[in-house]
Amino acid sequence: QVQLVESGGGLVQPGGSLRLSCAASGTIFGINTMGWYRQAPGKQRELVSTITSGGSTNYADSVKGRFTISRGTAKNTVYLQMNSLKPEDTAVYFCRLSSFSAQISWGQGTQVTVSS
Repeated sequence: QVQLVESGGGLVQPGGSLRLSCAASGTIFGINTMGWYRQAPGKQRELVSTITSGGSTNYADSVKGRFTISRGTAKNTVYLQMNSLKPEDTAVYFCRLSSFSAQISWGQGTQVTVSS
């Protein structure tokens, strides 16, 4: 079983920055991709950004140029640096892990609120 623990959410003013962290633990049969998704009230969960084991990254158009995804040295940690935050970035952010054995795991989510 895989556990994902997110941290780093909070309240920030428009234009501000936050850094989210996600650490994976447990029995993982080879991490393929880790990433971040978000869900705003009344909306469907959407992809924010992903990074593969080889370092390839993918971003939603709405966050390109503002958010940067990276992985830790141990490869079981993923970060999301969020700059120039906008009110429309307000959502619960979820960490997701997929393994080479088709395991899919989600974190519990961390709230990001962008408001003045």
